Amino acid sequence: MLPKTKYLLLSFGLWTIMLLSSCDRNPQMNNGKPNIVCTTGMIGDALQHLVKDSANVISLMGPGVDPHLYKATHGDIDRLARADVIFYNGLHLEGKMGEVLHKLERTRPVVAVAKSIPENALLTVEDTEVHDPHIWFDLMLWDQAVAESAIALREIYPDWTKMINANEQAYRQEIQVLHQEVKRQIATIPQKQRVMITAHDAFGYFGKAYDIEVRGLQGISTLSEFGLRGRVELVNYIIDKGIKAIFVESSVSPKAIESVVEACQQKGHDLKIGGSLYSDAMGAPGTAEGTYLGMVRANVHTIVNALK
Repeated sequence: MLPKTKYLLLSFGLWTIMLLSSCDRNPQMNNGKPNIVCTTGMIGDALQHLVKDSANVISLMGPGVDPHLYKATHGDIDRLARADVIFYNGLHLEGKMGEVLHKLERTRPVVAVAKSIPENALLTVEDTEVHDPHIWFDLMLWDQAVAESAIALREIYPDWTKMINANEQAYRQEIQVLHQEVKRQIATIPQKQRVMITAHDAFGYFGKAYDIEVRGLQGISTLSEFGLRGRVELVNYIIDKGIKAIFVESSVSPKAIESVVEACQQKGHDLKIGGSLYSDAMGAPGTAEGTYLGMVRANVHTIVNALK
């Protein structure tokens, strides 16, 4: 019997061969334009701003999808096999897809948008060397990721340089304006109430950038487990601090957070769910929250309304 890793690689190779030899099931990817495949919606949104309608930009992970747990589907393998260039977050966000992305690097450009962010700007998990991948919640770090994406595009498609320069400048200006807006909005929450608690530790960069204490019931990955001890400690912390609202996430099951609310209420503390935050995925396509900037604005509105 083949070892599991070799079996997965062989399976991936066979799927690719079969899919490339089959009829095209995605007409958008066969219209003569380059195919840019992105892992997350946030990256796809950035690339769409940079290339506009000059390429087909396809995001693999849609609304409500948890990238920490994501497994490539047959359709994803098809899209990846047909990609001219692939953009992914890096910092192990895509976890289970890492092996596939590494294999594809041999045949086409595969770009990690986080690769140029300085080591001293990255957060690490306590007592480990693992970096927190949720860089998009510090808009200035995401601004660097957009700049990295633009550099890669200019190298791959030099004829697009003038267009990419103009689009990059316009989009990064929007990001920088929103960065200042978020700082002003979070500052309206009284300091002692400026604590946000969520299902997993996705908002560390947000807390650091915008001066708000953040805590997650789970670690930076939803693969990590939360135990009874961790829940008891969090419940006691909430009661001691007099926290009135905590948050669920659109891409994470609400059960863990609901159990914390129930435990607080059983101890006589009036705790509520302050709303749902977009963490590892954006909202539905065609909505404001279905864009990166709209997602950030929606989160800030929810946080301020619940904590102020």
